[in-house]
Amino acid sequence: MSKSYWRGKRVLVTGGTGTFGQAFIDRLLKMHGVERVIVFSRDEYKQHEMQKVFRDKRMQYFLGDVRDRHRLHRAFNGVDIVVHAAALKQVPALEYNPFEAVRTNVEGTQNVIDAALNHDVDKVVVISTDKAVHPINLYGATKLTAERLAISSNAYRGKEGRTRLSVVRYGNVIGSRGSFVELIDEQKKTGVITLTDERMTRFWIHIDDVTKVVVEAIEKMEGGEIFVPKMESLRITDVIKQLASKCKVKVVGIRPGEKLHEALITEHEVIRTKDTGSMYVILPEFGPKKDVERAYAKAKPFPKDSLYTSDHYDFLRPRKEVRRILKL
Repeated sequence: MSKSYWRGKRVLVTGGTGTFGQAFIDRLLKMHGVERVIVFSRDEYKQHEMQKVFRDKRMQYFLGDVRDRHRLHRAFNGVDIVVHAAALKQVPALEYNPFEAVRTNVEGTQNVIDAALNHDVDKVVVISTDKAVHPINLYGATKLTAERLAISSNAYRGKEGRTRLSVVRYGNVIGSRGSFVELIDEQKKTGVITLTDERMTRFWIHIDDVTKVVVEAIEKMEGGEIFVPKMESLRITDVIKQLASKCKVKVVGIRPGEKLHEALITEHEVIRTKDTGSMYVILPEFGPKKDVERAYAKAKPFPKDSLYTSDHYDFLRPRKEVRRILKL
């Protein structure tokens, strides 16, 4: 990480009271060059609780919703970097409240983009998810749209504008609220672990590694890239057997909107993907590309005979690797 890059920077995090937001802010505050960290979220109670934890004069709190473009424009004054993590994420709830998902995840993202362009923000990173890849539920579809909005918006900055927008896309986060590991810990008390399908595999990444990737992406980005961390995958059955070996497993059937396996890079994107050593970078298909292609000209291409899916042998690990991967 480049300490000099962050010196004097003012960083705003939408959805800053969430699991990712708090972990990312914790990392930012340990980087002594950062001048100001702004939390933008709609939950006043969580902001109140955060103020008890983060006792730092560099912190500033804005109550607001990404649906409210006027409030965003007020919050973006003097901001250098925006990390857009605000989103509605609960798959079943969004299927029953579809337009609420569109208003927050799609319109909200466009509001963030517009505010950033209008205030000449230096860099914007949109936080995305594996569910945006070949989406089969509304949440994934809205996040795919949010990705496309961010990438395409690089064409709007013009010759004089400096705003650059990129995406960070990742899978299951260890240490997040409602994660599978957290669910196992809760269900262990009952002696029965529910499993939707015995064939299921998932990618895993620790929350600390996610924040590290986002920091690196901000430092590297030229605008238009999708950054994907290098992740390892595990069979869900192996995770259960390692973490709850004495519990019974009840197979309940795959849930609506749930995939057997995850994908982080599509077959179409593989041909535009570079391996930088620490992560994968999907180069843009449209818009300004010359600077981006030049920046990654020396990076290795993603293996042509591989797919970045959780059931692929290049990434799927055996049961003995569970505790190492989950950092337990």
